[in-house]
Amino acid sequence: MDFKEYIRVIEDFPQPGIRFKDISTLLKDAKAYRASIEELAKMVKHHEIDIVVGPEARGFVVGAPLALALGAGFVPVRKLGKLPGETIQAEYSLEYGKDALAMHKDAILPGQKVLIADDLLATGGTIATTINLVKQLGGIPVGAAFMIELTYLDGRKKLDDIETVTLMQY
Repeated sequence: MDFKEYIRVIEDFPQPGIRFKDISTLLKDAKAYRASIEELAKMVKHHEIDIVVGPEARGFVVGAPLALALGAGFVPVRKLGKLPGETIQAEYSLEYGKDALAMHKDAILPGQKVLIADDLLATGGTIATTINLVKQLGGIPVGAAFMIELTYLDGRKKLDDIETVTLMQY
């Protein structure tokens, strides 16, 4: 299946000059959505993953069904203040400032094999921060899976040589 056929490109969003890759058009098509998750699962199943971690918010719509397809658990990574239990956190740089992500302290057990999943790999900042959180808890990041990769932003360089798979590249 050519998944790019299901991606809507929106010009000048969120700012002039950006060509936003919108996965909502893929998600609303049940056949394409299922096929995308099944294809990602095939690409990473050799890792025998225990936990799939997905950063807020689109990482949830990729990571949770991918976890089910792999027979693994799912752990959400959230913005600060959104999780009710004890958390760990890590900061990362944005274009104009900093932000931080959090994960429950008991989300991952030491030695568990972890896959990070999200809709898009761009600069890699969010995913590198997520990898940092996984490592803080003793998890072993064994791979990263994305629907889309913007190769011209070199996000893979921030992923510590973790095996990275994508369905589409722009």
